[in-house]
Amino acid sequence: MNHQLTLMLWSALALAATSAQDGVQWPSFRGPGASGVAEGFGAPVEWSVPEKEGVAWRVEVPGLGHSSPVVWGRKLFVTTAVPKQGVAELSSLYGSEGYGSGDSVEDEGPQEFKLLCFDKRSGELLWENALHEGVPKTKRHPKSSHASSTPTCDESRVIAFFGSEGLFCCDHEGKLLWKRDLGVLNAGAPGQPQYEWGFGSSPVLHEGMVLVQCDVQDQSFLMALDAADGSELWVAERDEDPTWCSPAVYIAPEGGTSQVIANGYKHVGGYELETGKPLWNLAGGGDVPVPTPVVADGLIYFTSAHGRMAPIYAMKPSARGEISMDPEESDALVWIHPRRGIYMQTPLIYEGQVYACSDGGILASFDAQTGEMIYRERLGSGGAGFSGSAIATDGLIYLTAEDGGVHVVSAGPEFEQVGVNDLGETCMTTPALSEGVLYFRTQHHLLAVDGE
Repeated sequence: MNHQLTLMLWSALALAATSAQDGVQWPSFRGPGASGVAEGFGAPVEWSVPEKEGVAWRVEVPGLGHSSPVVWGRKLFVTTAVPKQGVAELSSLYGSEGYGSGDSVEDEGPQEFKLLCFDKRSGELLWENALHEGVPKTKRHPKSSHASSTPTCDESRVIAFFGSEGLFCCDHEGKLLWKRDLGVLNAGAPGQPQYEWGFGSSPVLHEGMVLVQCDVQDQSFLMALDAADGSELWVAERDEDPTWCSPAVYIAPEGGTSQVIANGYKHVGGYELETGKPLWNLAGGGDVPVPTPVVADGLIYFTSAHGRMAPIYAMKPSARGEISMDPEESDALVWIHPRRGIYMQTPLIYEGQVYACSDGGILASFDAQTGEMIYRERLGSGGAGFSGSAIATDGLIYLTAEDGGVHVVSAGPEFEQVGVNDLGETCMTTPALSEGVLYFRTQHHLLAVDGE
């Protein structure tokens, strides 16, 4: 065996060993199991994109997308929608104009719906695939995009979801393996189909199954597909208004029932993983929910906050049948705060605490088992909005504001902000974390932050 071939073999073996370790893969929205946590490699505390400090690389991404990056091995995947003519604009951000306007963006013309693959260590574009081209079948909110669903991946495939434009499966070299048209998925103001705000639910890839939650104006549904060929395994109809929530998976101990968990307004619930059979449901909460359920330490955590209600609560996965949001009427509801829920972000459960950051930048922490409030503090001056969700590693929590400021907070019962770092432009997304490097998708760029 020659020297070059030996080096190549050792490199491949080293990469395979590293890829199997925790803290390397970030395969879906919020990483492994939608937890938002990847331990073991450390992560940066200080950097500045404008000053070019602590940034390993930064590359331009065409078009507009609010999907987050995902990572498998050395490859980083992200989606975008690129107008054939002109530039896709984003509204003013935090405040009444950004959130309160229900009007849709009109007449954007044809778009290219692309999946892009980068080398995570160098930022080199390895390939791109325009999976669909055409005029979007539904419009978007001025703060949204036509590529808001985060892709998901495993060791051999990557799944990209563009709502009404379809669900696509590629291999790691960009070859299209299969695609599915799930129909027109119009998500917008409940009962007001003229307000089209764009699809936002991200798919989940779990042990050969692709799980998609499609809560829309007409017929909402939860579906499982075979990841090998896109064929339907089961579909569960949902009596639900439009939501922008992604599903989560609860893996039961031996002898139990594993579930697909769905947040919602009319139907928060659990479905049998293998069949889609409804197991339990609960009604109530914010009327246009966005956050993903989070499974941690034997409980399932939910939140929503829009309209009259804003709960955050913990459920037992043993729940069955109709569940009440009143803890005195339900043994399945472990704890609830009826008015401390959050609107845009998915909460973080880390080292025994729940961290929930409001769109206005108020960070609250609760005991994960009892719900007791530990603290409630403001991040920054209150002038920035927060849409991307928090992630954590090695005792640090990262919370990204829409203005590109990344607030770094120490985990634990005492609130301590240890840094605020500038990404240099608007950021609406949740970062990825792999081998101690943070990957941010900002309005026009993709960048790697290593702090060195």
